Amino acid sequence: MAQAPITQDVLTIPRKLPEGPLNLVGLTRAALTEALITAGTPERQAKMRCGQIWQWIYQKGVRSFADMTNLSKEYRALMAEHFVIEVPEVVTREVSEDGTRKYLVRIAGGHEVETVYIPEEGRGTLCISSQVGCTLTCSFCHTGTQKLVRNLTPAEIVGQVMLARDDLGEWPEPGKNPHDETRLLSNIVLMGMGEPLYNFEAVRDAMKIAMDPEGISLSRRRITLSTSGVVPEIGRTAEEIGCLLAVSFHATTDEVRNTLVPINKRWNIAELLEALRTYPKASNSERITFEYVMLKDVNDSDEDAHRLIELIRGIPAKINLIPFNEWPGAPYERSSNNRIRAFADIIYKAGYASPIRKPRGEDIMAACGQLKSATERARKSRRQIEKEAGLG
Repeated sequence: MAQAPITQDVLTIPRKLPEGPLNLVGLTRAALTEALITAGTPERQAKMRCGQIWQWIYQKGVRSFADMTNLSKEYRALMAEHFVIEVPEVVTREVSEDGTRKYLVRIAGGHEVETVYIPEEGRGTLCISSQVGCTLTCSFCHTGTQKLVRNLTPAEIVGQVMLARDDLGEWPEPGKNPHDETRLLSNIVLMGMGEPLYNFEAVRDAMKIAMDPEGISLSRRRITLSTSGVVPEIGRTAEEIGCLLAVSFHATTDEVRNTLVPINKRWNIAELLEALRTYPKASNSERITFEYVMLKDVNDSDEDAHRLIELIRGIPAKINLIPFNEWPGAPYERSSNNRIRAFADIIYKAGYASPIRKPRGEDIMAACGQLKSATERARKSRRQIEKEAGLG
């Protein structure tokens, strides 16, 4: 019997959306072309019409068919009858003292996710979510205390990019070449709510839209997908998306990682590293990023640093050291600055880049591991969270 795709867990399949005009956002080029034909576009014109509408939506940020001036009035009316162009709704927008922006975004069904924009000198990174909640229950992560509700659709994923560009005022001015515009949103990281590889097809389709040269036009090297270690989908990521890869690693023994990242009980460190060793060859990608959150007296010893070096030996890699971002009821504490620097020094002397990530947006709970939709932000006691994490 053939094994079902790992992404089709019955608990994560999105509910059927209300019937009505079809939203064109999130459709692949092939699906958009087929939708246009079904709505009455002659087949011989469908590819051209697809290209025109694609550019209006993803290159120019237009949301009304009435503004698509290179289409006839009759055709615009036909489009408006059958289709809509919609992105998720921004419920709240918070701006940190450091300029980080956090959006609480409402999607179909009234569910909410969070999206974070991090401005940097000469660039800007958007951290987007792929699921409402998360199944992984990583014990150091605030998002992991929220139960999974459902996967996001391609429209809801790429829509986060579009709504951020709306807020940044980044769509090109009429008559200007979009590639001449300053890129405020230059990078995407799939590091928000959820495990991207448990929603592979939707993430893939959304990222292909983001990479399309006639639309948002981000290079695949400007997109980083972060996984906690869904081993069977790592090869597919290289072949079907080709973006950069980051791994939420966080421990150097299976015993510790089983607690911090429980998916390790299904695919342990050895299996994960074996999959990672083939990834750069499969996609000709750059270094794999190992994300390592620094937890006081848990994973931050000199011995951990030396074990980490041995584990990743032979893998083109860099190690991002992440000071733990505390949240209400968190069962861990952040490693001291001196301990983090000592850990980083061992990694660096072994020949690996070991940047220490500067926490961003902590004052608005927008830092790594802090995302959790406002409607699910019930405060649990430290004792309850420690018990659920297996630490009590």
